[in-house]
Amino acid sequence: MRVVIGLCLLAPFVAMIWVGSYAKTDPTFIGIPFFYWYQMAWVIVSTALTMIAYKLWQRDQRARREGGSR
Repeated sequence: MRVVIGLCLLAPFVAMIWVGSYAKTDPTFIGIPFFYWYQMAWVIVSTALTMIAYKLWQRDQRARREGGSR
């Protein structure tokens, strides 16, 4: 579970740090160069992945508490 949480939090970092993969203008999206809309898309994706990681963390902590109290 914690590996999945780590991957959810690491994916946006890796996607943004690897600038060479998105430092281009094509394809454009509604007139916006790829460089800009790719980064804006990652804002939304990062939010979703962080939310998923948080929910998974809560579930993991709850399971550990219930398992430890027996």
